[in-house]
Amino acid sequence: MASLSQANTSLLAAEPGPIELNWRATALVIIDMQRDFMEPGGFGETLGNDVSQLARAVKPIAAVLDAARATGMLVVHTREGHLPDLSDAPPAKVARGAPSLRIGDPGPMGRILIRGEAGHDIIPALYPLDSEIVIDKPGKGAFYATELGNLLQKYGIENLLVCGVTTEVCVNTTVREANDRGYRCVVLADCCASYFPEFHEMGLKMIKAQGGIFGWVSDSATVIEAISPEIPTTSAAGASR
Repeated sequence: MASLSQANTSLLAAEPGPIELNWRATALVIIDMQRDFMEPGGFGETLGNDVSQLARAVKPIAAVLDAARATGMLVVHTREGHLPDLSDAPPAKVARGAPSLRIGDPGPMGRILIRGEAGHDIIPALYPLDSEIVIDKPGKGAFYATELGNLLQKYGIENLLVCGVTTEVCVNTTVREANDRGYRCVVLADCCASYFPEFHEMGLKMIKAQGGIFGWVSDSATVIEAISPEIPTTSAAGASR
């Protein structure tokens, strides 16, 4: 590929077809890699899920995150959770299902899905740098009731590389929100996971169906190969945020 001194854009191999991306206008968005979803004792396990299913996404995300950091790409992490008084948690959400512990209940990592508690935070392997954006969201989508849209506009972002958990819930919801707002989303298949492997596969199929109705699907190795020589560390995206 040409260096950025010659070209800011390149074709990324993806499904349903290659997509041309301006890497200076591209951000990495990592969805909800939180202890409450990823580790035993957290909210994911209280719902009866096998949290080990999500571990497969950690190493691929870490590799993409390292490449993004090295090249100065804008990095955004999200965390789903609620205020301690649950004023931003709809009663229907708190009451849903039959978990052994509900949102706000005391758990082994603090109150379940409450901001400021240990379980609400991002796992150590993917912990944000001080310069990276962290979006605390009360819903499944990263745009609902957050400042994400304004921040992406501030940095001139047009394209999102999307990773995280779970594929069919918070990843899909965020991609659909972004699509409605005009962003082009590339979901990295091996950087996403679900408690249910079949839901992961179906979630990816829905994104790329009908010619990419919600976005494109690629993988970590393809993105790393594409971005590593392309974005200098002097990019404005590497500045303190």
